Amino acid sequence: MLSNKSNIIDQLQKAILPLQGVKSLSSANRLDIGFRPIELAFPNNSFPTGAMHEFISEASESAAATNAFVAALLSRIINKSGICLWVSSSRTLFPAAMEAFGITPHRLIFIDVKKDTEALWAMEEALKCERLAAVVGEIRNINLTASRKLQLAVEKSKVTGFILRHHPPNLNPVAAVSRWKINSLPSKPEDGLPGVGFTRWNVELLKVRNGKPGSWQIEWAGNQFQQVIPADVIEMPLQLVRQTG
Repeated sequence: MLSNKSNIIDQLQKAILPLQGVKSLSSANRLDIGFRPIELAFPNNSFPTGAMHEFISEASESAAATNAFVAALLSRIINKSGICLWVSSSRTLFPAAMEAFGITPHRLIFIDVKKDTEALWAMEEALKCERLAAVVGEIRNINLTASRKLQLAVEKSKVTGFILRHHPPNLNPVAAVSRWKINSLPSKPEDGLPGVGFTRWNVELLKVRNGKPGSWQIEWAGNQFQQVIPADVIEMPLQLVRQTG
């Protein structure tokens, strides 16, 4: 009896999700980000490409951590052959650092503009280009109407979009399938090696359309995400924590 009810619920969910704008993914369009707990938080148990994702950071340290985490995601989306466009009115990314996440510089195109309105226009036009794998926009201020234009663009082109709202003036809702908040965690120095260890983050999936929000402590090691064991999160001075973002 319980099995029949479970099957009925699964069938209803599969019927309802398309009506809510969540498309079923073919095996060719599924993205393996290499960290199953995050994938399971999304509908269809897969990180959605061809959609908009929003990242919130309220301090410089979290902005750096967000850039690093997004770079790790981009390394999966670009997959050695794709191209990403990065739009910003006040770029916070250090391009050479992307190589730490397996992204070679020639896979990135930067567009630096003067205003958020110009960045929005450039991002919308870029998202219409089907030849791009992803578009990242560092945009502090964006309203629901503007974000809906971005969402309409990705629905047609299937390009994945990331809105990075560093120091946003407000937390108004936007048309995105998810909202994230990323913070640095102290790294664990490797035995016998000087300096800091692998980059670590506290990843919070604050909102996810038709999914399950959650939080995880993970690190980037061996060109992949790995779970951080809580006992390995150690106390370190703030100055050193900032270096791991």
